[in-house]
Amino acid sequence: MKFIEKVVNIQEKNKSLLCIGLDTDITRIPDCLKGFKNPQFEFNKRIIESTADLVCAYKLNLAFYESNGSHGYETIQQTLEIIPPEILTIGDGKRGDIGNTAEHYAKTLFENWKFDAATVNPYMGKDSVEPFLKNDDRGVFLLALTSNPGSKDFQYLICKGKPLYEQVAIRAKKWNVKKNLGLVVGATHPTELKRIRSIVKEMPILVPGIGAQSGDLEKSVRFGCTKNGNLAVINISRGIIYASSDKDFDKKSRLAAKLFLDDINKIREKYF
Repeated sequence: MKFIEKVVNIQEKNKSLLCIGLDTDITRIPDCLKGFKNPQFEFNKRIIESTADLVCAYKLNLAFYESNGSHGYETIQQTLEIIPPEILTIGDGKRGDIGNTAEHYAKTLFENWKFDAATVNPYMGKDSVEPFLKNDDRGVFLLALTSNPGSKDFQYLICKGKPLYEQVAIRAKKWNVKKNLGLVVGATHPTELKRIRSIVKEMPILVPGIGAQSGDLEKSVRFGCTKNGNLAVINISRGIIYASSDKDFDKKSRLAAKLFLDDINKIREKYF
């Protein structure tokens, strides 16, 4: 199945734009899991089992696993194996390097771990992105305008009469030959998100920054979606997975996810 088809299909099937970020910090895992052989995986497993019918995607921020050494690499593999195959999986490592190095990053993410999509940094140009775009069943979310305060350091600089983030969107649209390229645009920049959506039209946009980073949910859905009310992937991490540290943390996470999903769908009904 082509990447873009998978995004549309799961959003329609689960009636959801919600992506849960499995940014699983081993220092924040509930005490009730500390006795398990792999507490990090057990935490992910329970979150997935309690929320899989509510999401269109799970995003694994690779730093939280790579910092745990070989155990972390095992956890990535184990986690991906239990995610239902129809749900989009995103490897969030923000890779981006010269062509031959990028080839190996792409192989790790798409062939070894079998993620459906990866986040990629476009700073080094087209040849650093191309290895991730070879197969139309694998997707890329290219960093355009990130949700952190430091995004203003470079991403707003004027380049050939336009902010750099707009130039990224324009180039991405040109590179999207196989319809497997999307963008990352933070929820903390709703006005810019609206502008970027007007440029890329029918490309997926991954929108982080809701919750802990205080992004605007209503504007993120309204401006991040296409005219059909889809293809925005609204990522929420800490606001869901750390909803509770009690024994019933998975149930509390489901409740938090359901509240976010209900809010997202109310906004979709309002505007689309």
